[in-house]
Order: sequence, then structure tokens, then C-alpha cells
Amino acid sequence: DFPACLEFLSIFVRHHLLIAALMKFSLEQDDNVVVFTINENRLDSLVAPDLKAELLIVCQPDIDALILDLSKIDYADSTGLSCLLLAHRQLKDHNVPVILIGVRETVRNLLRLSQMEWLFTFFDTKEQAFRDMQDDGAGE
Repeated sequence: DFPACLEFLSIFVRHHLLIAALMKFSLEQDDNVVVFTINENRLDSLVAPDLKAELLIVCQPDIDALILDLSKIDYADSTGLSCLLLAHRQLKDHNVPVILIGVRETVRNLLRLSQMEWLFTFFDTKEQAFRDMQDDGAGE
């Protein structure tokens, strides 16, 4: 039946993400906010295929925000930036923000040069991002 199928899919996705967390990424969820950390120092063609696969699983319309922790990223190229663009495209129609935290100046400059900087909200830390979301929620 359909509910059992959905439950199986949910368990499968959690298991899949747990395996990914042991590798290049880690994932945590606080209420409906997903914090996705890239545990690599490069965001390039070696990381992009796995990252895109994980983002397609994570970027669902029922989340309130996606926080991508890029604090370990020293280098990014166009394939890496395409991952960030994928996350944005998956969530924009549902008004789910993609928030980048810990972005180093080299990556920020690349986003600026690529004219992609305006697509994202930036914070230094996860705590700052959560505080900003709470402040926004308090005014509603």
C-alpha cells in the first residue's frame, strides 16, 4: 500500500544519506531545516556527481530551508557551482531559501564573477543563519 511504500522510501533515503555522511558529506536536520556540510576541501568535478545526487534527495519542497556549509571548501570550479545552482533551482519555486555558510573569499569571488551571488543568502556560521530565520519568523 501507498503509506508503507512512503515509509520504506523514507527509511531508504535516511539510510542512503547516512552512508553519504560517512564519506564526503554530513547531514543534520533541525526541525525542517536541513544542514548539509561538504567534508571536502574542493568543490569540483570529483565531488559534483555525488553532491548532485545527494542534493536531489535532500531538496524537497517540504523543508523550510537548506543550509549548505562550505566552510571547508578552498577551491571551487564551474562543476562545483553547478551543484549550488541545482539546489537553488530545486527549491526556488517552493520559496525555500538556500543559505550558504562559511564561504571563503575565493569561493565568494567565484560566485560573484559568475553572477550567482544574488541567488543565495550568506552567513558566517550556522548559528547566525538560525538566528536570522528565527528573527524572520518572529515578525510574521
